Amino acid sequence: MEYQAKGTIKTILQVQTGTAKSGDEWKKIEFVVSNNSGYEGREQLYCFQIFGGEKVDNFLKYNKQGAEVLVKFSIQTNEYQGRYFTSLSAYRVESGERVEQSAQSNQPQHVEDEGQDEVPF
Repeated sequence: MEYQAKGTIKTILQVQTGTAKSGDEWKKIEFVVSNNSGYEGREQLYCFQIFGGEKVDNFLKYNKQGAEVLVKFSIQTNEYQGRYFTSLSAYRVESGERVEQSAQSNQPQHVEDEGQDEVPF
């Protein structure tokens, strides 16, 4: 499934790095986007993460705090020792004119996959 949210980058958190069990280096960043799509126009916050060295570097190169963005993301839940953790994984961040062209509203949207057959029950 594909979701998207439009808003302003409120905060860009510090880059996190580490080493996986396999010995590979990893890099991720989290950033907060806000808009007024909450109940009665209240501020709504979304904390997204980007995972991968090249993706993190590109995000930092082309985005800054205060920028209007359209974030396309997926929702992922992982289990670790009987506890569940849900994250909003951003895979595309559009800014500038693309935000106005791509987004119709400030609310997160679920985008249906075109051409996918419906289940008969």
